[in-house]
Amino acid sequence: MALHNRDVRTDVRELGALVGDVLAAQASTEAYETVEDLRNAAIDYRRGDATSRDALHGSVDELSTTREEIVARAFTTYFELINLAEERERVRAIRGADEDGSLHDSFDATIAEFAEAGVEPDELRELLEDVLIEPTFTAHPTEARRSTVKAKLRSIANHLEELDERNLTERERNGIWRDVTAEVTSLWGTRQVRQRSPEPEDEARNVQWYLENTLFDVVGDAYEEFEETISKEYDDVDCPKLFEFRSWAGSDRDGNPFVTPEVTDETLARQREVAVEKYRDRCKRLSAVLSQDGERYAVDDRLAESLAADAERFPTVVEEVRERYPDEPYRQKLRLMRERLDRVDDVRPGGYPDGDAFLADLDVIADSLAADGQDAVRESFVEPLRRQVDTFGFTLASLDLRDHRENHTEAVAEAVATEGVDYREMDEDARQEFLTEAILQEEPVVDADEPGDVSETTERVLRRFQEFAEWQEEYGAQAIDTYCISMTEEPSHVLEVLFLADQVGVVSLPDHCGLDVVPLLETESALNGAERILGELFDNEAYATALEVRGEVQEVMLGYSDSNKENGFLAANWDLYENQRQIARFCREEDVTLRLFHGRGGSISRGGGPMNEALLALPNETVTGQVKFTEQGEAIAEKYANPRIAERELEQMLDAQIRARHEANEEPTEDVPEEWVDAMETMAPAARKTYRDLLNTDGFVSYFGQATPISVVENLNLGSRPASRSGERTVEDLRAIPWVFSWTQTRLILPGWYSLASGLDAYLDAVGEEEGLETLREMYAEWPFFRTTLDNAALALARTDPEIAAEYADLADDELRERFFPELIGEYERGRELVLAISGRDQLLRREWLEESLDRRNPYVDPLNLLQANLLGRTHRTEEEERTLRLTVNGIAAGMKNTG
Repeated sequence: MALHNRDVRTDVRELGALVGDVLAAQASTEAYETVEDLRNAAIDYRRGDATSRDALHGSVDELSTTREEIVARAFTTYFELINLAEERERVRAIRGADEDGSLHDSFDATIAEFAEAGVEPDELRELLEDVLIEPTFTAHPTEARRSTVKAKLRSIANHLEELDERNLTERERNGIWRDVTAEVTSLWGTRQVRQRSPEPEDEARNVQWYLENTLFDVVGDAYEEFEETISKEYDDVDCPKLFEFRSWAGSDRDGNPFVTPEVTDETLARQREVAVEKYRDRCKRLSAVLSQDGERYAVDDRLAESLAADAERFPTVVEEVRERYPDEPYRQKLRLMRERLDRVDDVRPGGYPDGDAFLADLDVIADSLAADGQDAVRESFVEPLRRQVDTFGFTLASLDLRDHRENHTEAVAEAVATEGVDYREMDEDARQEFLTEAILQEEPVVDADEPGDVSETTERVLRRFQEFAEWQEEYGAQAIDTYCISMTEEPSHVLEVLFLADQVGVVSLPDHCGLDVVPLLETESALNGAERILGELFDNEAYATALEVRGEVQEVMLGYSDSNKENGFLAANWDLYENQRQIARFCREEDVTLRLFHGRGGSISRGGGPMNEALLALPNETVTGQVKFTEQGEAIAEKYANPRIAERELEQMLDAQIRARHEANEEPTEDVPEEWVDAMETMAPAARKTYRDLLNTDGFVSYFGQATPISVVENLNLGSRPASRSGERTVEDLRAIPWVFSWTQTRLILPGWYSLASGLDAYLDAVGEEEGLETLREMYAEWPFFRTTLDNAALALARTDPEIAAEYADLADDELRERFFPELIGEYERGRELVLAISGRDQLLRREWLEESLDRRNPYVDPLNLLQANLLGRTHRTEEEERTLRLTVNGIAAGMKNTG
């Protein structure tokens, strides 16, 4: 029997036609014909039926202001729907491959390979115990769509699923399609562009939506699949906890003055409220199932004791429960568990103190069912809830705090100045000595409640740390137990956070340390100095004691985005790879477990790309089993909006991590031939020099401002955080997201490949082209790091369109255009040539479906690009033209399936 009723071509064709129908009905037939003319002109050129884009240019130039807005809206709506069609096709591929056993990167295949290779149960058990995967959702502003638009699109996606997977009568199909038509009509009339910047609360709710509506349910299903897979080959290996979810939304203060303690408190409270309500609902559902008659089924001693304890805790309630559920012990217990959940955030006593206490009660029920031979009931109904509680607790997602190290330094300096200490004038050694002594002494040095006459920055930092202590007391340490320090450069930057936490009681050595202090290494100097920074910290008496209390686990965050923006794609990737290896080796020597936190963006230019490939490409030395990485922007929606895709993402992450951990156990130090390392050591500095020479060339910043829509992107209301750190238009000051976003809009994905060719050519020049290409081909075939780096660059190259980019280059002053654009295109063309030569392919993309997707999209993105360039070229724009310009940004982002 066929699993599906439709295919991607049917979805694209029918949704495209529906957009046309809605356009004609809601605007006019003439407007529909205009869009069709533009579409056909773009297709004719792409197919080779037209020798130039003159017809397309002419049609764009003739558009009235009103018609421009309609065109932008039409193509934007089209892409939003086509994205749903491609999401549906991915679900088809997953289900089909799962059915016929051809699913690649599958946990099932890996476990079968382990069994065939003779991996013993104890070894598999140890592997699984080592693994902990922590996707961390950020609020970074890379999502161009409004929440209202996303909600409508999700409704349409659900209707497409019904049409595709259900056996329907013609009447039912017509009814569903009528609903799709209504949703698309409503979507057409909905404002696409935000009129205000989202507030941090909005961003926190957005992250919460995926946790609450997709991942919460998916986790139970995923573990059930994992356990079933393991049991096929191994009889006595249980599946331990493998995933935790964390979030920065509502707690990341770096560069965002709007993330106040009130925002963080509200986020923590709301997440606990959602989690508790979810468990309450699950207990109610479970009560409908566990209706076993206590006179027919034995109740084990632990359940009887637990009910007796509840009777003492709630003497009045328990009488009511016994009357309502006579001789139904499981229902009695579940009703009393709901009572405890009701009192979690209540003045009445008896509520669960934390998720572990609730989980303990579930364990009592599970054990009683197992003892009574009711494993089927336990596995189907109790185990999924146990997995949910084990994963999400009462926190839903633990929050990480983050701020820039300069703010901590200022706060410490001002706070201790009132006590007569001149911290600013101290050198690094003196600062470390002072902070160490202050942390280890029993009495606090500063009064965080009354710090005296201090700056707003110091007052804000001290208040955050005071609230930190209160949050841990109110919500539990697990709810918020990590503090990340942006732009860490020295050991004192880490000790300053430990000191501030000590002053408010979050830290009380030698017995208690309530936080992991995480240095974020982003710059070349910080990455290269990582061993020095960590070495001085590990030798520091106060920090070593804190580390011991935290289980000798050191988390280190690596900043992919800023590293790429500072050094260029190739040099940044090599710096990150080499420094990860050095950090891992050093931690191993110091007998400290390293947990790397990969600060990846959604795009290739910011460390993005397929997560399973990224995990497998990490150096063996770094694979301790624990891994943490950021998820943001469109990547969150793409991975976690659809339950089937979300479950598949979790499976691929687990599959990659357990394979990587197994390989790391087999070969703790990755055997990378010296010849390959030498090749990278030749390529990376040359690539860095080419990249930095471009950025430092006089006039480049002006060219960037004129030949990209950065001025529009900066004011797009994408997120609550400002686009730049100081408001200055410099590459150094600009955040990585708008930097990448602006180039992506022009179809010149410079951050994903620029200087790659220069680096490769430097190596070929050094060793000779024939010998060099042979070595590079070996590296590509046998070294996951190099293969993944080159494949990611190939994706950015494939999405680059020089002809469209030329339209934007024409907006720049003639002198600037002639100075920069030919150089950029030359680097692109040489990069393309070399990637094909090294990979041995005749096209850049190695995935056929991705090639099809780009071919499907390109003719529809072209009119939006030409319209955007046309609007950018106008010296004075009306308010309506400004709205249309912003709408083209949304449309191109949807068409490219990427912002920053």
